[in-house]
Amino acid sequence: MKELIPKDEYGIFADTKDTARVDSLFVAEFFEKQHKHVLRDIAKITEPKSGLSKKFTKSNFELTYYKDSTGRKLPCYAMTRDGFTILVMGYTGQKAMHFKELYIRRFNEMEEFIKSLVSARKEFPLLTENIKLLHENPKPYHFSNECDMINRIVIGMSAKQFRLANGIEKGKSIRPYLNDEQISMIETLQRVDIGLLVSVPDYEQRKRYLEWYITKMKDKDI
Repeated sequence: MKELIPKDEYGIFADTKDTARVDSLFVAEFFEKQHKHVLRDIAKITEPKSGLSKKFTKSNFELTYYKDSTGRKLPCYAMTRDGFTILVMGYTGQKAMHFKELYIRRFNEMEEFIKSLVSARKEFPLLTENIKLLHENPKPYHFSNECDMINRIVIGMSAKQFRLANGIEKGKSIRPYLNDEQISMIETLQRVDIGLLVSVPDYEQRKRYLEWYITKMKDKDI
């Protein structure tokens, strides 16, 4: 399965449809089970007579493949939070409970990351694509820091602050509420920042360059 955000150390990742999923291989490892037994458990709960609907199993258990150390192509599953929850519901014991809690927390973190990415993609499409290229394992702040910085330079506040100040629903794009000049400046700074991300790794230095650049743009228009 193609990954939008790569697997973390617990096998949780985001697919290309912005859905958080977990790899069954990692579940087997952390719950100290053989992968073939996890596959057996998944087969039991996804069979037609299990009680789960076809729609649920199709949405939450996606069959995929991996290559083992000998190069063999073997099956595994990419599960959503709901699929994972159904699977591990019967896993008992102190250690199993610990890992259930840990995975729920990791799913929450990944889903928040996906929300940040989706929001950033709407406002800063060029920038977000290049951040993903530059960082092998991007973190939420890689997106939010750059987007907040550009918004603060152009409109004087972050998108979150702008929504609060203008009574805009959480998660909704602020772009329709900006004027043409602000949108043009944001798009220009995106393009400049793409180059700076490669040549100037220091955040504060990039910020000073962008502030200088926007000042020059405004002076030119006077």
